[in-house]
Amino acid sequence: GPAGATPTTPAVPGSPVAAPAALPRSAPTTISIPRIGVSAEIMTLGTNPDGTVQVPPLDQAMKAGWYSPGASPGEVGNAVVVGHVDSAQLGPAVFFNLGALVPGDTVTITRQDGSTATFTVDEVRSYPKTAFPAEQVYGPSDVPGLRVVTCGGAFDRTAGSYLNNIVVYARMTG
Repeated sequence: GPAGATPTTPAVPGSPVAAPAALPRSAPTTISIPRIGVSAEIMTLGTNPDGTVQVPPLDQAMKAGWYSPGASPGEVGNAVVVGHVDSAQLGPAVFFNLGALVPGDTVTITRQDGSTATFTVDEVRSYPKTAFPAEQVYGPSDVPGLRVVTCGGAFDRTAGSYLNNIVVYARMTG
């Protein structure tokens, strides 16, 4: 809401600020992460025939991708946005600096219905790909959450992929 808007419930010291009301479903169109200079289009992704999550094609590595079987950003549940860290063709990609985010940073997502959902980063974690926390990322949530996922860690030239995934956990704050 606008600056100076009154929260619906009085803030009690030491209690979490009341979460804003969840938004209806609407596909995300852009993502903005000021701390790392990201302002990117979002494409809609689904799952591959083998059940794995699609990622944006490498020739469009500057775009992020929204996992559309899950919640849309602003809906109750965890919305998942994925992106590449770099690509052979383009060099640094959309989420090249994702690991530099810190708790308190903001992520703003514009939606097709013209609304925006603002999320505040709670935590940034790196996981070995073999131990990806699918439940924490794709699992249920009773509040509007956001998970931004990219590759990170060391690049394994043999496998042609990064050994880790970086996951940003955020919740809707506006």
